[in-house]
Amino acid sequence: MVEIKALEATSSDFHSFHHTVITRRALRADDVAIDIKYCGICHSDIAQVEGIDAVFHHAIVPGHEISGIVSAIGSEVTDFKVGDRVGVGCFVDSCGECKYCKAGQEQFCEKGFVSVFNTPDYEGQITQGGYSQSLVVKDHFVLHIPDKLDLAEASPLLCAGITTYNPLKRYGIGPGSKVAVIGLGGLGHIAVQFAHKMGAEVTVLGHSDKKRAEAAQFGATSYEVLRTSADFDKLNGQYDFILNTVAVALDLDEYLKLLTVDGIFCFVGLTMDEQKFNLFSMFNKQGTLTISNVGGIAMTQEMLDFAAANEVHPQIEMIGIDDVPNAYQRVIDSDVHYRFVIDMSTLD
Repeated sequence: MVEIKALEATSSDFHSFHHTVITRRALRADDVAIDIKYCGICHSDIAQVEGIDAVFHHAIVPGHEISGIVSAIGSEVTDFKVGDRVGVGCFVDSCGECKYCKAGQEQFCEKGFVSVFNTPDYEGQITQGGYSQSLVVKDHFVLHIPDKLDLAEASPLLCAGITTYNPLKRYGIGPGSKVAVIGLGGLGHIAVQFAHKMGAEVTVLGHSDKKRAEAAQFGATSYEVLRTSADFDKLNGQYDFILNTVAVALDLDEYLKLLTVDGIFCFVGLTMDEQKFNLFSMFNKQGTLTISNVGGIAMTQEMLDFAAANEVHPQIEMIGIDDVPNAYQRVIDSDVHYRFVIDMSTLD
C-alpha cells in the first residue's frame, strides 16, 4: 500500500472539503500506476458529495475525469510504458466475462462495473477518485491520450466527451444530418464540436441569446432562442436528431415537434424531475425518445482519437485544489465556461 495526498469531502457542505492522506494498492501484474496531473469537475461529482449526509454516510474523494502520466506498470502490462500520457474515466473495473463486457460495453456489466470513486470494488473497498496525487488502475481501463490533445483539456473528455460522442456515433450522425443540441454548457459545447466535426449541420437551442457567438465558434451553423410556442412552431420538423444536454424538465411536446419523421430525441442531461409528454407528439413523427449512457472503453479511446484528429477542444477554466468548494457552487450557479479542471500539482 502507498500513502498519497488527496482532497476529501466529509459532508454535503462543500466547505467540508479538506486535505487528507489515502492509500492506493500495491501494483498488481496487470496494473498501471498514474501520476495524476489534472482532474475535471463534473456535475455528478457534486451530486455524490451532496448525497454524503443522506445517502452515503462516509467521506468521499471525488473525481472521474483524470489525466496524467504513467509512473509504473505491472509485469504483465504490454500496452503502456512509463512516461505515457493517459486518462481514466468513469470506471476502473468490470467482470470482463459477461456479454456486455465482451462487447466493449463495460458500463452495462452484469456484475456491476466499479466506478472510479465512491463504489465498493470487488474486494469490498470503497474506491477513491481523482482529487488525489496518483491512481492505480487495471490496464484495460486506462486510455491513451494522443499527443495532439492538451493533457488538461483531455480531462473533461473522459466523461463529458464520451457522454456526448457515444449517442452521436451510435445513431450514425454524419454528413447530411441535421442535429440540434439543447444547451451550450459543459456537455453541450463539446457535443456541438463533435457533431460539427462529424459533418452534421448543427443548431444550438437556447433560452436566451447570450451564447449565440460562442455557439458559432464551436461549429454551430445556427442558434435558436425558444421561449414561446411560436418559436417552436417555426422549427417544426427540422431536425433528424436532438441531443438534450440540460438537466432540467422540458416541455417535451414542444421539443418533439421539432423532429423530422423517424427523428430521434436523446437525453444525456439528466434530472430527477418527472418528464411528461403526449404520445401523439411521438406518433405524428414516428419518433424515438431515448437516453444514452457513457460509452465503453473502446469507444472512449475512439472518441479521444477522434478529438485529437479533428481538433475538438473542451473549453476549460483551470483552478487550484483549494478552489474546489467555490467551483462546485459556481457549477450549480451555471457560472463556468465551460468545465473546471483542477491542477493537481497544487495538492503538493
